[in-house]
Amino acid sequence: MTTETVRADRPPLRERAVAELTAARARTKALTDAVTDEDLTAQHSPLMSPLVWDLAHIGNQEELWLLRNVAGRAPMHPEIDPLYDAFAHPRADRPRLPLLGPAAARRYAAQVRGQVFDLLERTPLEGTSLLADAFAFGMIAQHEQQHDETMLITHQLRRGEPVLAAPDPAPPAGPPPAVREVLVPAGPFTMGTSTEPWALDNERPAHVRETSAFWIDTVPVTCADYQAFMADGGYHEPSWWAPEGWEQIRKHDIEAPLFWHREGSVWLRRRFGVTEPVPGDEPVLHVSWYEADAYARWAGRRLPTEAEWEKAARHDPAQGRSTRYPWGDADPTPDRANLGQRHLRPARAGSYPAGASPLGVRQLIGDVWEWTASDFLPYPGFRAFPYREYSEVFFGPAHKVLRGGSFAVAPVACRGTFRNWDLPVRRQIFSGFRTARDA
Repeated sequence: MTTETVRADRPPLRERAVAELTAARARTKALTDAVTDEDLTAQHSPLMSPLVWDLAHIGNQEELWLLRNVAGRAPMHPEIDPLYDAFAHPRADRPRLPLLGPAAARRYAAQVRGQVFDLLERTPLEGTSLLADAFAFGMIAQHEQQHDETMLITHQLRRGEPVLAAPDPAPPAGPPPAVREVLVPAGPFTMGTSTEPWALDNERPAHVRETSAFWIDTVPVTCADYQAFMADGGYHEPSWWAPEGWEQIRKHDIEAPLFWHREGSVWLRRRFGVTEPVPGDEPVLHVSWYEADAYARWAGRRLPTEAEWEKAARHDPAQGRSTRYPWGDADPTPDRANLGQRHLRPARAGSYPAGASPLGVRQLIGDVWEWTASDFLPYPGFRAFPYREYSEVFFGPAHKVLRGGSFAVAPVACRGTFRNWDLPVRRQIFSGFRTARDA
């Protein structure tokens, strides 16, 4: 029998859907209005789509799921569907497609959104799985925010003068954590969810997992921690690396996290067009799974499994249940987590004591995505919904799980059960990690 939190109080789902869709579109507009039309149509890296592709894809998916599937309307522009099918064309090939231009893409997305708001106002939120609890509208809000994060990654890869700005996170409130690691006791806990209304298919269903006791870092691994690994020859000692990882760093001459370079004895990094000294007290960012795994081996530790990470983030031993977030069931607030692109960097390690777990683990939500040791696999009883291509086609050993979100992730697309995944070579994503060890 699982013990899972009941839904916390939140605004009525119709009002919440309007608010989340509005917030997502405001962010999309800010990310696309910040650059010229030339930058919108350029491909800043073969790893990423042109920004204008993401803009029109957002509108196309919204039309597909809300106007066609929910409302039963005919396609507005069926000829463009193949252009914005994420599985039809690799990202590197998308600039050569006859894509909508910036003005047409903005107009299309706006037309779709206008009809969606009308639909949301008068559609009963019941009767089908897509409509119950406004799921389809929540799914689309999450989809847009996920592409906003993707576009922010493209902004980081973009060369040129800075076009984005945000205040830096405040210094940590209160004293730093008293210990570097905490013990998570052995025993069962409830993993996943069956009650979170907008949880996606790979987060479901809730089920019991058993873990042995383990120790986990109180905060993510910092840039200073990682520089110690580098200074000790971490990128030159094959014994720390998985064979595929060693092959990658040799093939591409990798000697530091992505966007880092050294001038004399000082390590610098490029961050959204600004070059600055690497801050030692921030969580390390832009490292691959292979780099995280190598660091953990060097440190005599390991990456936590996905189940261990979620237990550290959600299990409250005193209450004997899993909560929605490390701090409890309430939605994220600015004093609990660095989310939603309020800042363009992680907060210093040890920040957000109000967001700590009952055991005292900090920054499990926000700041940096955290690599885990686990492959991306379905939970027992998994059912693909509403389409196989969201999760099912990615299951298997090729993809590793990341947890916890980053400063680039919106709260609507981040919760204690949310699962992200990527190839272990990926470094452009806002990824860091923390380590663990057996008790």
